Amino acid sequence: METTNRKLRRSRRNRHLAGVCGGLAEFFGISALWFRLAFVLAFIPGGVPGIGLYLLCWLVIPAE
Repeated sequence: METTNRKLRRSRRNRHLAGVCGGLAEFFGISALWFRLAFVLAFIPGGVPGIGLYLLCWLVIPAE
């Protein structure tokens, strides 16, 4: 079994705003589209849950 040393980082290559969705996608090995869709869906009920979560991830997840 191969062990990879993956670290959660905001992406510099796959980004639209801060690279949060791109970094999460690279970490989990799936398309960034799914994370972007999840954040957009979280924006819908008043915006606060999605924006707050995105800003929290932006502050907590370090850049590459």
